[in-house]
Amino acid sequence: MDWRKSSRSGSASDCVELRRDMTAIRDSKHPQTELPTPALRALLTHLR
Repeated sequence: MDWRKSSRSGSASDCVELRRDMTAIRDSKHPQTELPTPALRALLTHLR
């Protein structure tokens, strides 16, 4: 799996990362914990 983080994060290790295929999101400090697609959609809907 290929993960991306914002270019504004630089070399910082406390970032939110998005899987390149956009099927999950995670915190770079705890990469073993992922938020899968259904939960990600629910979060984005709530934030909008």
